[in-house]
Amino acid sequence: MTARGTGISAHVGNMDLSDLPARLDEIESYGAETIEIPLFDMDIVVGGRIRAERMNLLRQACARRNVAYTVHGPLGTNFMDQPFRLERHFEVLKASLEASAEIGAVHYVMHTGLIPTQLNEGIEAGYARQREMLARAGDVAREHGIVLCVENLFAGYEGKVHTARPSRLAAEITAIGHSHVMATLDFSHAYLNCSFLGIHFLSEIAALAPVAKHLHVHDSFGRQDDIWMYTDGERVAYGHGDLHLPVGWGDLPWRDVLDGCVFPDGAVFNIELKRRYWYEAANCIRTVKRFAAEANFRSNHAAAAE
Repeated sequence: MTARGTGISAHVGNMDLSDLPARLDEIESYGAETIEIPLFDMDIVVGGRIRAERMNLLRQACARRNVAYTVHGPLGTNFMDQPFRLERHFEVLKASLEASAEIGAVHYVMHTGLIPTQLNEGIEAGYARQREMLARAGDVAREHGIVLCVENLFAGYEGKVHTARPSRLAAEITAIGHSHVMATLDFSHAYLNCSFLGIHFLSEIAALAPVAKHLHVHDSFGRQDDIWMYTDGERVAYGHGDLHLPVGWGDLPWRDVLDGCVFPDGAVFNIELKRRYWYEAANCIRTVKRFAAEANFRSNHAAAAE
């Protein structure tokens, strides 16, 4: 039982995608086994439909490479949103899944829901909407041979927005019970959210790990971004916010994470590195490959038997 592979998220350079083949060449040269494609920033899905000529550019750039692909879809997809907007979210998700299938993607990452803080009855109604929509989305993902991986978030620091803590997201994925709806465990998002809420980070991620087929690996200090700052460099100096640092630059307890989590067999370890730190990309891939080799896994058969 092992990881599916270790890789990194690509960045969009030229918006005409003319430099995308060279960017993918570079990532391959670093020894990546997987590459995450930022579909959310490529203007391939336009108004809920695939734009064919741009899809062709992506398909050509991705062809004939010795890597597996994953895709990050639009960050704004929100199945806890107001009911009148849910079909619009679904339309964009469906088109994005179809585009992902065009490049043979194995995983599609989407964000879990956000909802304004309100009475518990309203929040639970939002979760019910999300379960229904994710089950529908899972059917589409299954048709395309893709696993939909729902990513944990942090909700901001003014107390106005609710999102699922990692253990609640795990419970939601389990309740949906769909073969093609799993989780993306973003370690830094969990660190930020747990620090803000005052809950135990390691136990929370241990609850989500068994259903997390996809992992987003980057570092931070788990500190809320609650001071005005002028540049990203200042945020790094203070260690505030979702920094997407190279692994080892923050203070995430990676040794404890590896010891305390059991992941599904075939999980993908994907690095999300901010562009300003790209000079560390090759070193990050080497480091996270070691993490993947040391991680604990269980088979899908064992998970189903529990």
